[in-house]
Amino acid sequence: MISIEELVFNHDGLIPAIVTDFYTKDLLMMAYMNRQSLEITLTEQYTCFYSRSREQLWRKGETSGNRQRVIEITTDCDYDTLHIMVIKDGPACHTGSESCFFNRLFVDENEKSFNLKCLADIIADRKHNLKAGSYTNYLFDSGIEKILKKVGEENAEVIIAAMKGSKPETIYEIADLCYHLLVLMNEMDISIDDIMIELASRHKEK
Repeated sequence: MISIEELVFNHDGLIPAIVTDFYTKDLLMMAYMNRQSLEITLTEQYTCFYSRSREQLWRKGETSGNRQRVIEITTDCDYDTLHIMVIKDGPACHTGSESCFFNRLFVDENEKSFNLKCLADIIADRKHNLKAGSYTNYLFDSGIEKILKKVGEENAEVIIAAMKGSKPETIYEIADLCYHLLVLMNEMDISIDDIMIELASRHKEK
């Protein structure tokens, strides 16, 4: 453990703070802190930053309600940059985006990763942007009863495949079930973060 005295603030008395989602490890935002805002953050355990444009302190979420509970703060090897792991109550960006980093400058499509969050983002986009022939659009247009029916069907398919002892078939059916669950979650405005928070609470209980 280090102390604030060891940190290196710049000539304006500020230090950059990179904020990351504790559960998903997604990069959320970058802001600045001065000594006072950092002390407030450590005391209250919710992020507080310093606005260079307004020249004043601002607690994240004080107007939007999208607060960030601090789990861990580390510094780099030069002690001049902070990395803050948080559990967020809502979108990190003032635009409503989960992260401030959504404007892509470059991506190597051959190395682009894919995970459940990527799939969830695609599903969310389909709900608001119609694509001809899209099965996802069909599900949303059909309503929650259709979505629930598909979740039930895919759940049964997983059980049948597992009972057969077929690993490839079970993987295939679990993938189908995951997809339909994500559609249901989107329809009910449930995020992956919501599920992770619930699982984390259960982990603590155990």
